[in-house]
Amino acid sequence: MKSMSQLALAAALTAGLATPAFLAPAVAAKKEAPGPKFSPEFLKAAQPAQAAIQAKDWATAETQVAAAEAAAKNDDEKYTVAALRYDFEQNRIAAQRAANPNAPVDEAKLVAPMQALLANAQTPADAKARYTFRLGSIAYSRNQFAVAQQYLSQAQQMGYKDENLPLLIAQSKVGAGDVRGGLAALDQVIQQSTAAGQKAPENYYKYAFSKANAAKMRPEAVSWLARYAAAYPTKEVWRAVILNYGLQQGSIATPDRDQKLDLYRLLRATGGLADQSLYSEYAFAAKDRGLPAEYLSVLQEGIASGKLPASSAAVKAQLADAQRQSKAEGSLAPLDTRSRAAADGKLAMQTADAYLNQSQWAKAADLYKVALSKGGVDADTVQTRLGIALARSGDKAGAQAAFGAVKGQPRAEIAQLWTAYVSQSAA
Repeated sequence: MKSMSQLALAAALTAGLATPAFLAPAVAAKKEAPGPKFSPEFLKAAQPAQAAIQAKDWATAETQVAAAEAAAKNDDEKYTVAALRYDFEQNRIAAQRAANPNAPVDEAKLVAPMQALLANAQTPADAKARYTFRLGSIAYSRNQFAVAQQYLSQAQQMGYKDENLPLLIAQSKVGAGDVRGGLAALDQVIQQSTAAGQKAPENYYKYAFSKANAAKMRPEAVSWLARYAAAYPTKEVWRAVILNYGLQQGSIATPDRDQKLDLYRLLRATGGLADQSLYSEYAFAAKDRGLPAEYLSVLQEGIASGKLPASSAAVKAQLADAQRQSKAEGSLAPLDTRSRAAADGKLAMQTADAYLNQSQWAKAADLYKVALSKGGVDADTVQTRLGIALARSGDKAGAQAAFGAVKGQPRAEIAQLWTAYVSQSAA
């Protein structure tokens, strides 16, 4: 995720200190009215410096500003020469950017004059807040994250307003090694945006996930994935979320075959089956678990969408195989009856799985409940499948309750992703 560019940071402060107006003709300095006190020696250096800056004569300006710095003795002169140095460096940087917008520009020379202005009692409070923010942003751009965090936090305390300030504080904390604190700060930014009726940028979620994942903070990484999908529930986002979680090399989790099947089901429910590979993998997973109707329906959907080539000999063979297996499956009614009379819930779970594979959501949900009541089954798997059946039948509240009952990992994480889907589809 790209952070704010140096150019954007500089533009945020373009309205900073203007060229000093103190350098009127020397006659003005002789007036008795209260005002800045400048010595003739100081004015002799400072006035040409100002003229050179306005003329964009950087070599002359550099010499004259240095001379003014050497001549500055009293507080007025020290304040003014710091402002003059800032003005010179700022204008020179602006000229460099205008000449070559894509070239990197080192803003380090702005640091000393801004620090001098911050230390000077004559600098207005609002200007001090701007300079503090600018110092923080420069430190951030130079990867000096601890320094950046200090200045940016001070700017916030001083009341400085910039839409990027909270994010920069969070990023600075992460950059300084406090990943947990930085993500907590970013979470606060998102909550504030939501409370204000605004949607936090998509990159906030991507950034948070990438940092949590890199820091091996698995619960936080999964949570940010789920929040990302809930905030931006497009099929592209859902596909990225599910693949990053458990369906690609280097993903967070390493689910087993049963768990992968439920991830493919979520991918299908969210419209994330985007290519031949995903359809083929899902179809194979359904076949492997002995679910012929689901095997067939996935192949048919893939062919209808154009993702599976209907003319392919391999696809034709798969389709014929799926049709043969689906036809042989027969009625589930006898198994339904036997499962209700069984001593434990194993047959009820198997029969519910078969109903789920046939998209008979209500019957599947009913038998999953039977399986749970009888026991002898993996409760987390059954609760996950119960949640899926209820979600697909339209019972969002029931689905959320079932997913919420899943405790073991990685099932609870899979349920967390399904909950995000149910929540967004219920909104």
